[in-house]
Amino acid sequence: MAVAPAVAAPIPKPAIPCSHKGVLKTLDLPCFSCSPTVQRNTPPKATSSPNIIAVGSEERAKSSELLIAWNKFIRCVSLRNFLTRNLLLNKCPLRISQRLSHFTFVPDTVSASEGETQRMNLFQAINNSLDLALSSDPTAIIFGEDVAFGGVFRCTVGLQEKHGKSRVFNTPLCEQGIAGFGIGAATAGATAIAEIQFADYILPAFDQICNEAAKYRYRSGGLYDCGSLTIRAPCSAVGHGALYHSQSPEAFFAHCPGLKVVVPRGPIKAKGLLLSCIRDKNPCLFFEPKILYRSAVEQVPVKEYTMPLSKADILVEGDDITLVGWGTQVHVLREVCQLAKDQLNVSCELIDLVTILPWDKETIAQSVKKTGRLLIAHEAPLTSGFGAEIAASIQHDCFLNLEAPIERVTGFDTPFPHMFEPFYMPDKWRCFEAVKKLVNY
Repeated sequence: MAVAPAVAAPIPKPAIPCSHKGVLKTLDLPCFSCSPTVQRNTPPKATSSPNIIAVGSEERAKSSELLIAWNKFIRCVSLRNFLTRNLLLNKCPLRISQRLSHFTFVPDTVSASEGETQRMNLFQAINNSLDLALSSDPTAIIFGEDVAFGGVFRCTVGLQEKHGKSRVFNTPLCEQGIAGFGIGAATAGATAIAEIQFADYILPAFDQICNEAAKYRYRSGGLYDCGSLTIRAPCSAVGHGALYHSQSPEAFFAHCPGLKVVVPRGPIKAKGLLLSCIRDKNPCLFFEPKILYRSAVEQVPVKEYTMPLSKADILVEGDDITLVGWGTQVHVLREVCQLAKDQLNVSCELIDLVTILPWDKETIAQSVKKTGRLLIAHEAPLTSGFGAEIAASIQHDCFLNLEAPIERVTGFDTPFPHMFEPFYMPDKWRCFEAVKKLVNY
């Protein structure tokens, strides 16, 4: 009598007691968050069937793959727990922004003659600047979405408690209304300081800013003036902001006469420049690179001080190539300067533009006449980014001094990506390749 071949019992798949998607579903693994009875370190057991020896090679391969996947999953859980315990709870010496950012922040220093200093990060320096403005000017008011309790990035924390609800207050979720209210308040004699929660969402206010605020004095022949309006907005990449929380819109407003557009590189500059914008008699846009809010830390003078607008800073002197950036990109270019020196024996001159409009053409032109080469880097897309204006102006003024075509290293002409952000950013390696191209032209 013929004996039927032994049939292997199927390898059981662990049940998934939740609706989570992703790797758990893909690997047919249980979710520990929803199934506490499952042992975290217990791998799936093979069948206890007496016919296990009859399991074919295909079934054994599947079993092996499942065990490998399980081990990978355990390692992922361990990594997640480490991040939760250390980075997310701020127990690790390096914060997430320092570990995962595309740059290394280099702090500015001040001379001893500036008096007492205090350790501040960027948002604390901005908070200190706003506090000083409210204290010294009884007409100053601060308004915007959620500013009453400190705002998303805590830049206005404690100000309502100190200065009162009539001077620091929330607005509806309406950027056009925030800008329009600021124009009216400034026209009526107040020092209006508005916050747009993210620079990406400043576009609904574009008409109010460009068609009203920028033109109000000109349109009325000097009868009306909203020059005491300052609008703050967090801008640029942060590592996980994707297309609606990572944009750099400075070039949109650089096309509009009547405005001043400023981007600081660190806490010392932020405090002085913001106070300058608040006291300037022209409408000012103050874009704050949000990734610097906590990662940028400096010893900031405690006293009240201002810094000149429309004046670029030469941070590193050099003879071979001029590098120009603003905001976070300045710190990227600092590393490029060092790479060029160490690997190419090339001396780079680094300039922080500081003010986008009106910009300091003279400082850059003088540098390019000395070096003969120019590289401009910014996070905004290439086409019609402000680097294009700099390149056109310098090419016109310094044509006979140029030893190579002007290079621009920027974001790409796409929406700002989430998953592919590291490839989108004008990081030090892309900038360094442009330096080599300039040198070898």
